[in-house]
Amino acid sequence: MQTDWQAHYLDGQTAIRHPATVRLMRQGLEVTTGGGWTRFWPYAEIRQTQGFYEGEEVRLERGGNIPEVLLVSDLGFLLSLHELAPELSARFHNPARRGARLRLTVLAAAGVVALTAAIYLWGIPALATLAAARVPVSWEEQLGKSAVEYLAPAEKRCEDPRLNAAVNEIAARLTAAAPPSPYAFRVYVLDHPVFNAFAAPGGYVVVFRGLLERTSTPEELAGVLAHELQHVLHRHATRAIIQHASTGLLIAALSGDVTGPLTYGLEAARVLGQLSYSRQAEEEADREGMKMLVAASVDPAGMIGFFGVLMKKEGKTPEAFKYLSTHPTSAERVARLTAMAAAAKGKPAPLLPGSDWSQIRGLCGAPKR
Repeated sequence: MQTDWQAHYLDGQTAIRHPATVRLMRQGLEVTTGGGWTRFWPYAEIRQTQGFYEGEEVRLERGGNIPEVLLVSDLGFLLSLHELAPELSARFHNPARRGARLRLTVLAAAGVVALTAAIYLWGIPALATLAAARVPVSWEEQLGKSAVEYLAPAEKRCEDPRLNAAVNEIAARLTAAAPPSPYAFRVYVLDHPVFNAFAAPGGYVVVFRGLLERTSTPEELAGVLAHELQHVLHRHATRAIIQHASTGLLIAALSGDVTGPLTYGLEAARVLGQLSYSRQAEEEADREGMKMLVAASVDPAGMIGFFGVLMKKEGKTPEAFKYLSTHPTSAERVARLTAMAAAAKGKPAPLLPGSDWSQIRGLCGAPKR
């Protein structure tokens, strides 16, 4: 039985990965870094947060909200751990049981496919909700990245540094005031005249030039971003893609198949391109998006004003206004946001003070000098 394993250690204070050696012992793990110092991790203080699926590295954490982390790429580490201390089976995943679990998952999924149409309509959304809540963030990131590569390829993104700096500053202001999140958010501006924006799984948000150019203030764009970020944080896009894509992606999500996100990237892009969220998801994104704005001291009037303009255009706009078909507005929705804003305390601070928003919003697609 192998007792020493190569790993990486994160101290919880920085994002630096320190090479380390982990030694399996009866009562815990002995962690020795390349710097020469050693720490002892009792098994009772360790929790496993990743390493349950094929191809996913083992992640062990110790501590509170910002824990110390150990990353071990070889799943044989878990097999040796269970061999040394079999009483820990309830605390750490045992890869030896993975084959049986996968077979049961495939059989269960096959049973769902065989159900009647009525059960299918009820069962698939329920399974999608279950799967979306349990897939690792790394799985979501791969799915979102694959979809965005089709819908917003790199060569069609706006690369103006001033614009991207402004958009990233707005997104950073929003996320900095929010509770800790496992996502690394990325906001891209797509050089396309369609009036649209969408969220993809894993922290991706795409804003089209057509929507950006119609915002009057950075606070209006912040309202759109806050709404879309909530679709990511609450896994609305992930759940919708798993639900509306082929059964193969659902099985991949349930079984933890790490190749699934890459295999179904084009199909995920197709679903995102036609996606309309449920009323419940839209209301949740509105509500939590407004809370995000208030927490970040961003004037919520921007969000309300922007959706109010959309409401007036609804039903009498050209097809180019794609955002209206995927995010329908209503007087009730605007009234609900207005009431939330009125109850908010604190004075908002301006976004991008000293900047000319009318100039910034036009930088995407502008002729290069």
